[in-house]
Amino acid sequence: MKVIILAGGGGTRLFPLSRESRPKQFLNIDSEESLLVQTIKRFKNVCQASDIVIVTNEKYRYHVQNEIALARAKGAHILLEPIGRNTAPAIALAARFCLDELGSSEDEVMFVSTSDHIIRPNKVFAATVEKAMPLSEEGKIVTFGIKPTRPDTGFGYIHAGEPYKQGYLVESFKEKPDEETAKDYLAQGGYYWNSGMFAFSIGCYLEELGQHAPDVAEYARLPYAEMREKFESIPSISIDYAVAEKSQRVMVLPLALYWNDVGSWDAIHEVLDKDEDGNAFRGDCLALDCSDTLMVGNSRLIAGVGLEGVVIVETPDVILVARQGESQKVKDLVTELKKRGRKEAVEHTTLYYEWGSYTLLGEGAGYKMRKLVVNPGGRIPLHLHYHRSQHWIVAAGTARVRCGEEEKLLHDNEGQFLPLSVPHSVENPGRIPLEIIEVQSGPYLEADDVEMME
Repeated sequence: MKVIILAGGGGTRLFPLSRESRPKQFLNIDSEESLLVQTIKRFKNVCQASDIVIVTNEKYRYHVQNEIALARAKGAHILLEPIGRNTAPAIALAARFCLDELGSSEDEVMFVSTSDHIIRPNKVFAATVEKAMPLSEEGKIVTFGIKPTRPDTGFGYIHAGEPYKQGYLVESFKEKPDEETAKDYLAQGGYYWNSGMFAFSIGCYLEELGQHAPDVAEYARLPYAEMREKFESIPSISIDYAVAEKSQRVMVLPLALYWNDVGSWDAIHEVLDKDEDGNAFRGDCLALDCSDTLMVGNSRLIAGVGLEGVVIVETPDVILVARQGESQKVKDLVTELKKRGRKEAVEHTTLYYEWGSYTLLGEGAGYKMRKLVVNPGGRIPLHLHYHRSQHWIVAAGTARVRCGEEEKLLHDNEGQFLPLSVPHSVENPGRIPLEIIEVQSGPYLEADDVEMME
């Protein structure tokens, strides 16, 4: 079995924590581990790390590399989509990758999973995956349904039909309903939330694409390298529209466990531990006479008095305040910020690179302060700036700094001045992360003021 984890989405419903530069799958929601790390570990219970393929895009490459290391899943594969084309083409590319690059046969089962859901306990999930294997091997497309606990309008629904072995044949898939329709689904019974996970053999998926989405299938028949080259030309369509809603081979297995797609701040409030007044906290928070309130802090104290049903989320550059029940509109807020050209809609204060990361600490007219974290063995390549000088101060670790023709080692509390137009680089030769406080000064401090020398 090959496990395909789809991790290319750039969701914005959890703004300001989730943004295009660091979407939900990389966030720590209910534990100290990100949702992607939890997903990888969940599948390590049922397969080898070398059987895991994480599908993402170029801008998340280093995020995913870091998450694989944290999950101790050495050998897991990263498959970079040339461009976003929704789930059906992404899964087809993964199928081609498995066939041509990993030596899979068309009879091998692919388990397609989201990367940003909370699922527990892992043992029950693993047992359900095992149930799906023989069903997939006999030619079924197995999807996984969650028994609804409320008339939620944020999920698609699966209408289960006749019983089939350990599950049900799928009668139909339903779009996200309005509240009255969702209430009808719960009253009737036999409806499940669509978890977005599937299991099927590679050959079955390619056959169903050929029958129901031939404009995608024609690319999936190409060799992997050629399919990548032409990926931009593939129609953008989800697996639900392309295959699941049309195929006669789909069945649903109920997932009898805790599942949360953490797709809104209301969902975050649900999943976190709460006090006797229904308040949930992350970070440094203090609430007096508050009830049913969510506070998520990052870099400062959040204090609330007399609040009821309120969401407060603080990051270094944004504070979000919303009413409970209105958090689905956060996506509309991000759209408006983008219309106004606000960088907060896209960028986090921390950005990730192959060598490590940097975090913006503060900025003003003529200056900018950042914290650089260089991973062990990492190196910021030789480069120069025409409009700014810099001062590096080592906060932790050891730095091998080159400035012009000079090279030296710097340790805690030692610094290096980097003049205008002088090539410089830094490397971490140690075994712990190197932390540097960087102070920039000059008339122009934008990211394009750089010339790479190597």
